[in-house]
Amino acid sequence: MKKAVVLLSGGLDSAVALYLAKSEGYECHALSFDYGQRHNRELEAAKAIAIKAGVTNHQLVSLKLDKWGGSSLTDNSIQVEDGDVNRDDIPVTYVPARNMVFLSVAASLAEAIGAQDIFIGVSEVDYSGYVDCRQEFIDSMENAINMGTVMGAEKNQPIKIHAPFVNKTKAEEIKIGKKLNVDFGLTWSCYRGGEKPCGTCDSCLLRAKAFAEAGVVDTAL
Repeated sequence: MKKAVVLLSGGLDSAVALYLAKSEGYECHALSFDYGQRHNRELEAAKAIAIKAGVTNHQLVSLKLDKWGGSSLTDNSIQVEDGDVNRDDIPVTYVPARNMVFLSVAASLAEAIGAQDIFIGVSEVDYSGYVDCRQEFIDSMENAINMGTVMGAEKNQPIKIHAPFVNKTKAEEIKIGKKLNVDFGLTWSCYRGGEKPCGTCDSCLLRAKAFAEAGVVDTAL
């Protein structure tokens, strides 16, 4: 069976990406990160999602990006601001080069286990203005990975980054997840953590808007 590394944050996007990879016949190796984020609700969700999906290969890697902060998700001195689904500026929740770091680690794992496929659940349609959710970035990272790995540069076994939702709305993604029987109730999106989602941060607002547009009940609420 062909292998794939799937970035699994515990959020909505990564959960659907995991189930999609499974549906395409991949042996999935889930990869989650403790990067010094302000809460661990997503990591708890990632563990539950992997178990529910029957994925036994689940790695948790510690990368303390809070050592230098620069984001409200990794620096407690910066407040998580209330969301605005119509914003056109970069929000304070942007973690500097996070997806670049994550994909680099994913490439290392992929080469170690002989996987030629990496899945990431980013979208440039419904997102919070993050520059590392764009198709151009994904293409550039794929090129860099294949220039900098033996598999890609010497063995003619290129590594492909799959971003299946990059040109889809979250509503479209939710419809795909529903068909794949994703348990949305296990996922966590809120930036603030806590017992229940705050309902007012960017991630909560985008999630609510997407479920409403998809006509699907959010079982996490």
